[in-house]
Amino acid sequence: MKHRVLATTLVASLMAFPAFAQQTSTSPDQTTASQPAQAPSQTSDVSATGKPLQPPAREGFWGRVNPFARKKYVQRQTAPIRDRLNELDELTATNSKNLKDADARAQQGIQLASAKASEADQHAVEAGNKADAAQQTATQANTRIGNVEQVVSNIDQYKASNQTEIRFRPGQSVLSKNAKSALDDMATPLKDQRGYIIEVQGFSSGRGQAAIATSQKMADSVVRYLVENHDVPVYRIYVVGMGNAPVASADADSKTKHMSGGRVEISLLKNDLEQLASSNSAVPPSQVQPTK
Repeated sequence: MKHRVLATTLVASLMAFPAFAQQTSTSPDQTTASQPAQAPSQTSDVSATGKPLQPPAREGFWGRVNPFARKKYVQRQTAPIRDRLNELDELTATNSKNLKDADARAQQGIQLASAKASEADQHAVEAGNKADAAQQTATQANTRIGNVEQVVSNIDQYKASNQTEIRFRPGQSVLSKNAKSALDDMATPLKDQRGYIIEVQGFSSGRGQAAIATSQKMADSVVRYLVENHDVPVYRIYVVGMGNAPVASADADSKTKHMSGGRVEISLLKNDLEQLASSNSAVPPSQVQPTK
């Protein structure tokens, strides 16, 4: 009999313990302790991916709070939040990487634009130098053209540069030593020159054709000496035998008079061709730049 009473009492106490535990789990202290675990599911409805957090499931016989497995329960409740935080970290890292890549591309574009601008400036400077060189060449060409036009316009205008007179004894046409020396002094500087002519006029005493022939013979002796000894081209020498033609005096008030004996007047006449040749040779070849 006593054993039955004890068994009944033990069974009643075991049945009353779950009810006591249920009442203890619904107490204010435990309810307050369970709310922080539920707060993330109520405040964070949407994650970074746009998926809502699922409400926590019931934990078997003990309801929402399991007093015997609270640590694992909290880890399961906070696991979705940790996943969302990890996703946010990944998104932040991706955004940072994209920003760095965009900044690197922008810097590269700026450097490329700066290099292009520097290259354009260099080309502009080179173009300016070429333009200056072309302008200088054009100015030199215009100057030379002006000189050439002036020379061409005055091509037949000769100016007396030097004059020599050689005297002969009556009836002679042979050059004396002094006559040859005077011709040497006049003809030696003419080597490799151009733009000149030599005028030879012979004068002789006497009358008529005999005086003309004598004057022509004396003038021919002068021409022969210049051609043979100084290589003066024949086409640059003009010869005329004047005979006993009167010669104008240097004094304007005095009258013309006939000269006795024989003589030859040699006049060196020049135009501007020699001056043009000198100006062309004075231009350094380095200043004449070919056009591209």
